[in-house]
Parts: sequence; structure tokens; C-alpha cells
Amino acid sequence: MDSQKRSLGFLSLAFLFITCSSAEFLIQQVTEGRGTENNSSYNLWANLGVTRVLREERPSSKIVTIAGYSVIKERTELYESSVFEAAGYKWRLLMYMNGNKNDGGNGYISLYVRMEETESLPYDGAVKRFTAAKKEWGFGQLISLATFQNANQGYIVQDTCSFGAEILIVKPAEKQEKVTFISNPPNNVFTWKILRFSTLEDKFYYSDDFLVGDRYWRLGFNPKGDGDGRPHALPIYLYAQGFRPNAVVTNTWGAVNLRLKNQRSSNHRQLYSAAWYPIRSDYGVGVNNIILMKDLKDTSKGYLVNDAIVFEAEMVKVSVTNIVPV
Repeated sequence: MDSQKRSLGFLSLAFLFITCSSAEFLIQQVTEGRGTENNSSYNLWANLGVTRVLREERPSSKIVTIAGYSVIKERTELYESSVFEAAGYKWRLLMYMNGNKNDGGNGYISLYVRMEETESLPYDGAVKRFTAAKKEWGFGQLISLATFQNANQGYIVQDTCSFGAEILIVKPAEKQEKVTFISNPPNNVFTWKILRFSTLEDKFYYSDDFLVGDRYWRLGFNPKGDGDGRPHALPIYLYAQGFRPNAVVTNTWGAVNLRLKNQRSSNHRQLYSAAWYPIRSDYGVGVNNIILMKDLKDTSKGYLVNDAIVFEAEMVKVSVTNIVPV
């Protein structure tokens, strides 16, 4: 295995709650599910998240209500809830009403969740996905006692308070979207000959669609000019169209050599264009001045011959997207 790769068994999202009269007070902690870890430069602890928010919904995994807070508010012992099941595992809610002194909890309420029966957890190689050495997650300083016991805050109502937990198990994705860039893909040159050029109207004309990679493409131009080049220069654009059957529909990278062919020599007019083409089919990339109209209409130069011009698109690189196993 590549020494820079990192594989996690799963992540446990622990949402710990205390309730007040107006809304649920939520504290979220993202915790580690142990898997194999080979990237020593990755600091997991620096990337764990803690968020404090208010929400209306009560916790879905476990609620413990203390009816008679005044009886135990001075106690320092640990309270362990009954076992509850969440996300396919068994847990307990752990509370220190006067703080866990071993976790900086002096003057605070401390609240944790603990996974039970870790010995039955599956192994990932020689490493348990969630180790018995680290099966508790929570907060030594959930909320200060001064705030919690303040009657105006609403955490204690008629000598009753509630605590809760919500557990989610986030498993790694089994599939990934893989974008690959293909240089000089098959059938990557498309030639478009436009006849009776002098009779064309002031509007955009489009070629037939051609397939390169997973996507259809086409050329487009206005014989009277476009944008800043109008009416002194001839434009040419490449458009991405629809996708072949069963293709993964995403943005597509297209790099192309756009040419106005010289029909008497190899002195072609050429430009290179590269862009991410969106999923929609009305997005064109190109240039509004591949040649000046005066040079085009000078028949001695070889670009307009027998009232016909020839455009060419050489797709030099395209992206192809596939859904593959991780």
C-alpha cells in the first residue's frame, strides 16, 4: 500500500444535548473510528470538529431526564445511563453533574457517550475499528454550572433537567468518481466543409455532431462575425453537446486545435483552446477572429476556394469520467 494513503474504518458523530425551555442546545463532536493509518503527517485531532448550535428537535438516540436535580447537584460521582442502541451499536450516556475533574471539568457539567461491547466489533486487519482503549467521547466542559443553574437560562425547570445524545455512524464511500484525461483520443479529428459561403446569412451555423471520448461535440460560426470581431473577422467555436449512452454526466474537459484550413497549402490558421465545458449544451469556446474577412476573401491566399471554406477540430485532450470502487 502507498505509504501516503489513509483508510478510516468509520467516523462516529456524537451529538450531545442539554435541553432548555426554548430550544435544544446541541454540541456536536466528530470522533475517530480507527482503521489503518499510514499517513504520519495527517493530524486527525487537529481536524476533529466541535460545533455548538441551537435546534428545536430533541435528540433521537437517548434522553436522560433528572426529576429532582437539587438532590444530586452537589454530587461528584459518575452517572451511567442504561444501555441504548444507536446506529447498530450499544452505548451509554455518562454524566458528571459537578464535572469530571480528570478532564478539566471543575465548575462544569461533563457529558460523554461510551460504546459498549467493543470486544465484538469487527477487525480491520490487526486493528479494531473502534478500540476499547478509546471508546468514550464527549466534553469535560459541556456547560458551566453558573450558566446551567441560572434560572433565566431555562436549563432547569421545576427542578427537572434533561440530557441527550444522538449517534450517527458515517461509513466510507464504496465508490468514487474518477476523472481521467485522455490525450489524442481515437477519432479526434473532425473536418467541416461549408459550401456557398457568399450566400450564407447573418446567423450561426452548426456542424453535425461528432463523438470524442464520452461526449458529442460540434463546431459553430457566424459568417458575418461575432462579438468584438464583427464584422471584420471570422469566428469559430467548439460546443460540447450530449453524452453517449451510459456515460457519467459531468463537466467535460476539452482541449482542441481549431483550424481554418488553407486549401492550397499547409499554411492553416490555427488556435488552441482548452476549457471545462458544463453539462448544458449551449456553451461554446473558441475565438471571434481566426482570420480577417479581407484575408479570407482574398482568393489568392487559399482559404476561400470555389466559394467554400473548411474548418477542422483536432481534439487533443478530453476528460472521461467513470464511477469506480474506492
